[in-house]
Amino acid sequence: MAQEAGHTGGMSVREAGRRGGERVKAKYGSEFYEEIGRKGGEATKNKYGPSFYEVIGQKGGQRPKRKPSAN
Repeated sequence: MAQEAGHTGGMSVREAGRRGGERVKAKYGSEFYEEIGRKGGEATKNKYGPSFYEVIGQKGGQRPKRKPSAN
C-alpha cells in the first residue's frame, strides 16, 4: 500500500495536538487556559495598545483577502 506524503503511520499532527491539550487540561484544569489567555491578552494590549482590539474586532467574520498567485 502506498502511504500519503509526510505520513509515516503514527498519529496525525491534529490528533497529537488534541491529545496533548487533553492531557494539559487533565493535569492543570481549565483555569490554566483562562489564565494563559488572560496573560496573552494583556501582553497583546501592552504591545499593540487597546485600539488594536477595535481593528481586529471590525475584521471579525470577514474573509481574508487572498494575494494573487505568482503563476
